[in-house]
Amino acid sequence: MSNPSTFPSIVPPVAPKRPVEDTRHGITRTDEYAWLRADNWQEMFKDPSLLDADIRAHLEAENAYQESMLADIEALRKTLFSEMKGRIKEDDSSVPMADGEYAYGTGFREGGEQPRYFRTARDGGEEHVLLDGDVEAEGKAYFRIGGVDHSSDHKRLLWGCDDKGSEFYTLRVRDIATGKDLEDVVSDTGGGGTWDAANEGFFYTALDPNHRPSKVFYHHLGSTGPDRLVYEETDPGFFMGVGGTRNNDHILIAINDHETTEYRLLPANDPNAEPVVVAPRETGLQYELEEGGDVFFILTNADGAKDFKIMSAPASDPSRSNWTEIVPHEPGRLILSIVGFKDYLVRLERKDGLPRIVIRERASGTEHAIAFEEEAYSLGIGESLEFDTEVFRFNYSSMTTPAQVFDYNMRTRERTLLKTQEVPSGHDPDDYVTRRLMAPAPDGELVPVSILHHRDTPLDGSAPCLLYGYGAYGIAIPASFNTNCLSLADRGFIYAIAHIRGGKDKGYSWYEDGKKDNKVNTFTDFIAASNHLVSETLTAHDRIVAQGGSAGGMLMGAVANMAPEKFGAIIAEVPFVDVLNTMLDASLPLTPPEWPEWGNPIESATDYERIASYSPYDNVGAYDYPPILAVAGLTDPRVTYWEPAKWVARLRDRKTGDNPVLFRINLSAGHAGASGRFSRLEEVALNYAFAIRVTGARQEAKAPA
Repeated sequence: MSNPSTFPSIVPPVAPKRPVEDTRHGITRTDEYAWLRADNWQEMFKDPSLLDADIRAHLEAENAYQESMLADIEALRKTLFSEMKGRIKEDDSSVPMADGEYAYGTGFREGGEQPRYFRTARDGGEEHVLLDGDVEAEGKAYFRIGGVDHSSDHKRLLWGCDDKGSEFYTLRVRDIATGKDLEDVVSDTGGGGTWDAANEGFFYTALDPNHRPSKVFYHHLGSTGPDRLVYEETDPGFFMGVGGTRNNDHILIAINDHETTEYRLLPANDPNAEPVVVAPRETGLQYELEEGGDVFFILTNADGAKDFKIMSAPASDPSRSNWTEIVPHEPGRLILSIVGFKDYLVRLERKDGLPRIVIRERASGTEHAIAFEEEAYSLGIGESLEFDTEVFRFNYSSMTTPAQVFDYNMRTRERTLLKTQEVPSGHDPDDYVTRRLMAPAPDGELVPVSILHHRDTPLDGSAPCLLYGYGAYGIAIPASFNTNCLSLADRGFIYAIAHIRGGKDKGYSWYEDGKKDNKVNTFTDFIAASNHLVSETLTAHDRIVAQGGSAGGMLMGAVANMAPEKFGAIIAEVPFVDVLNTMLDASLPLTPPEWPEWGNPIESATDYERIASYSPYDNVGAYDYPPILAVAGLTDPRVTYWEPAKWVARLRDRKTGDNPVLFRINLSAGHAGASGRFSRLEEVALNYAFAIRVTGARQEAKAPA
């Protein structure tokens, strides 16, 4: 356990107790800090000045306390920030993506916080800036660009922005020739939209007061009347989005929760058409549509295909009765995504914990995979703007190899390296070692753990370690290149990622074994990873700093209660720690759509008791917790600020020992933290400075050889 004497003796804020009782299923709980939840949260997300004065005063006091407690590592934080910034090519740009006579890309200017969107002639040439994020963000405490979509005639740009952090996006239309926005402005949207075939208007999702995308509208350019309601989703348990196909044939309305999908289609050349259901929602049935010209490709788990298979159906009638199998289900091979082209079908799949790309020739059905040599790596299929092409783009990196962008010719099988991520301050992959360990879980499963460390780091149990985990929603954490964690590796840290259950790192079953009835596996897997790192004499328990955010923040709260002695410190970013109260509050944005993930404690006593058994806030006890740093954003619609605020207050009230509990809340941001690329680094630098501080690691980076 860390030595509390390394922290100054400052009295922390004490939140007043105002007990509120709640009885469900015959069980009564008392929440003494319920008052920290703003009753007017819907309005406050749009205008943070409306926050209750008592709540604001408490949050400001928390920030002041955290700043005072960590004041003596301010110089270290600045050093870390400078290092991280030095690894970023400030005037970096993407490789432009061809679309018709142009190629579109994004980039940054030196010193710029926000991206700019540009285009060139198809084969290169002078950049024409279409949208400059730094200009649009000027004078705003928070600014984030949402979806950006150019019209197929290349005359206009549809773009969205959020200037509160609450993810209520405003859509605007820019005339590319003049650089001016039209008078068409749509507020309270989900972030982006998609053009109709004639580029006369666009489709978008509108958010209701509870921040749910409940309606799809069509806006005709120049119209001052009400936009046309295309579809309304009346079930609050479903997310919804709208998009279009690259060949401009169809508009797709995708409706889903965490286990069920439904698509509705309408022709892109008839915005007044009524959307038609492809396959009606059926609990547990998931499917994804991908264009194929005269057909739709369908990635689905239908008929027991747990790790998914690929079907096709006529584009004229893709109803389920017309689905035909083209790539069968193979247990243990999880098909993650598909991209259709005129003559080819590309799929990204994961097998034995590693991703691979497979190209299928549509006419013959022959397949080939792209080979890679490293033991652990990250792989992704890049965006494609054209359908009739034999070239697609993919991205590759590993924990030691900077990100690379390739174009791949599906006919000739030629791989062309377009770009390698530059690290201006220098990076030698040979200075670092990456490995994949397998940690035995209590039930015998083996949990993959990816690690990175400097080649000179002693592996005798003395090294500090940052152990990262997430474990929810089927999200796999890739073993990808991360320039930030090099600042830890250069100070003798082992940087580790625990690929715990709840993600799909080892297939769909890995996800199912970490949700609902099996949620506890997520937590015990993470503790098992900690144990294995120690048993392999890589580190010691009091040298391990656990880190996770959002649902990974719930993981942090759970393991803090279950095994506080296994960790030297905990960093919980936007932590989902008040799980039971949130799942009991059907008014919150994500609650109904997430009942399939966690359970519905309103309707089910079993779900109530299960969630109550691990919900971090409900299980805070008289334990000697390690030092904890919680980080949050005031206007976060995903994990509301009051979850960590209440958690921190209860931790301080009930814990034993003298280790501090610190809380930093960004009063001008939401779930993703600060919006600028360098502002975000300030937050990472604080987290890492805290990790270095609590482990007593050296504050100076290893000098280059």
